[in-house]
Amino acid sequence: MNMPGSFFLVGPMGAGKSTIGRQLAKSLSCVFLDSDKEVEDRTGVDIPLIFELEGEAGFRAREHAVIDDLTQRAGIVLATGGGAVLDPENRQHLRDRGQVIYLETSVDQQLTRTARDRNRPLLQTENPRARLEELMRIRAPLYREVAHHIVDTDGRRVREVVDDILQRIRDEQAAP
Repeated sequence: MNMPGSFFLVGPMGAGKSTIGRQLAKSLSCVFLDSDKEVEDRTGVDIPLIFELEGEAGFRAREHAVIDDLTQRAGIVLATGGGAVLDPENRQHLRDRGQVIYLETSVDQQLTRTARDRNRPLLQTENPRARLEELMRIRAPLYREVAHHIVDTDGRRVREVVDDILQRIRDEQAAP
């Protein structure tokens, strides 16, 4: 299936943005990009080190530049970092330059999916659940604000979610 345009995945950490994004890109014959990986590639260091050296503000500035650049490309599937929506310009670029798909998931599912991942600076805390709940409280309204489509990923296989997204895209393109 080859559909024009770009598709941007937003949602919290552990929602499946990268995993689902790769499969969606393959199904759409698009290039898959991950904004977090792009930040790492451009800086030559991993995100935890950027947080350590520059703090969250330094990381967010780098993320902003990457989002601005990548959202101008055609025919991509972009997985964004969970906090990309915090920046109003990022939200505008995402919304205006492609189809935004919010991969919604519960805090319980996030905890399960991120339990062994040490590359998530915001979860290096004594109470990851409380941190995820706080992030969700702040970010969920922003994910909803920017989304063209909202897709629940809880307890679903990657292929099932990708097929759901593809059907939504087809239905939207078929609408008068």
